[in-house]
Amino acid sequence: MPDTLPPAPPSTRTAPRPPLRLSCVVPAYNEASNLEAFLPALYETVRALSIECEIVLVNDGSKDTTDEVAQRLGRQLPLHYIQLARNFGKEAAMTAGLDYARGNAVLLIDADFQHPLPLIAEMVQLWQGGYDMVYGVIADRAGEAKAKRWGTWLFYYLMNRDNAVHIPENAGDFRLMDRKVVDALRQLPERNRFMKGLYAWVGFKSVALPFVPDSRRSGQSSFNFHRLFALAFQGLTSFTTLPLRIWSLVGFCISVMAILYGIYITVETIVLDNPIDGWPTLAAGLMLFSGVQLMSIGMLGEYIGRIYDEVKRRPLYIVANNDDRSPVSSEPVATPHVPASATAPAPVAPMPPES
Repeated sequence: MPDTLPPAPPSTRTAPRPPLRLSCVVPAYNEASNLEAFLPALYETVRALSIECEIVLVNDGSKDTTDEVAQRLGRQLPLHYIQLARNFGKEAAMTAGLDYARGNAVLLIDADFQHPLPLIAEMVQLWQGGYDMVYGVIADRAGEAKAKRWGTWLFYYLMNRDNAVHIPENAGDFRLMDRKVVDALRQLPERNRFMKGLYAWVGFKSVALPFVPDSRRSGQSSFNFHRLFALAFQGLTSFTTLPLRIWSLVGFCISVMAILYGIYITVETIVLDNPIDGWPTLAAGLMLFSGVQLMSIGMLGEYIGRIYDEVKRRPLYIVANNDDRSPVSSEPVATPHVPASATAPAPVAPMPPES
């Protein structure tokens, strides 16, 4: 953790913040063993910082006893419990939490104790100093496997190469956001959501706060290699066209090689009178070009598939249970992503009278 906090933005030092009304959004998937200790510890931390606080717990289709634990803790804590109808993924669960959060500042935090609770006070201090978004940045990845560290470096290198939106390296979902940042995020309509990119896209005055993740108290992370790779690929296809440009470059290089090889064959056959057997070359060339074409079509299909997902306009999530025990009062905010079960049909215009 830093010894000193960054200075407040000069343009906002003279504008004091209103009293903090904090919403803590906690997405949870199979976190029953952690919630028993985490939610009370989180509440003890934030109630000393805020005149009003709430915990928005989003159960993302857990298969363990997360629902039972949440129902029991809801009678003891200021808990707004949102149970989704199935597992929609962490990005959708966080979006649901932002939709139902009511505070003038919103904290995103995981339920596995890896995000240090003492750091919340420093985030609040920076928010009060004028920053609209305070995000945690992992300061040390020494405990991770070398393959994961190299993969993380490659991901951010590709994401930020020739991209108008710079995504901070090693920044996660652990962050404190002002209400106007939350409202801006809720106005973004896309279904394929890569939250790390959306945080950067909306802008606002932001500051990084380095931290070292703590160890999980219990259980195992649901983000295995396959899910991490899928999330990284979603981020690449959501915020950059670099994969398409790479395949355009590959096609150009292969075309140049084919032209040069054609010139070589022509010189060997006509000038040097040394005909070359063509069947092996032809077979290898056909297989190479077929593979390249199929891979490039597959990459193009990924982008087209995401267009297909967007035009269907299905809801990001569906709420199965909404147990609201929050003491934080509602504020006028932007229109949320309304679950399909909560949508009402559009009013029908009356028919004109018959003449």
